[in-house]
Amino acid sequence: MSLEVSPLIAEGRKIVTSYGDGLFRFGEEVVTGSVLLFPKNVYSWPYENIDQVDVDAFGRVIEASDEIDILLLGMGSGMKPLPAEWRIALRKHGIVVEPMDTGAACRTYNVLVSEARRVAAALISV
Repeated sequence: MSLEVSPLIAEGRKIVTSYGDGLFRFGEEVVTGSVLLFPKNVYSWPYENIDQVDVDAFGRVIEASDEIDILLLGMGSGMKPLPAEWRIALRKHGIVVEPMDTGAACRTYNVLVSEARRVAAALISV
């Protein structure tokens, strides 16, 4: 089942227009599987579930730390406690991580991008 998030695409910014069935749509662009999402770029992220993720999975986010204040972590269809090691590693670079289910992360990301906030999202596909 695919869920429509937003019919609008902000000019020059990546907005999640729908997600589900193992993929994400950003306007006409479709990415299958999990993604790392930045306001101007989207990258495939090779994790099928949150249990496969470790602190090294956030390397690209840390590399972009001069452009990011908040990382939304879409954990799939549910949530689990976030390892302290992840929070510490990201915080060291000035990034606050906010865990939530993937749907909530998509919606929150769209709102924050529309407000021109310095946000990125790591999204496990659902």
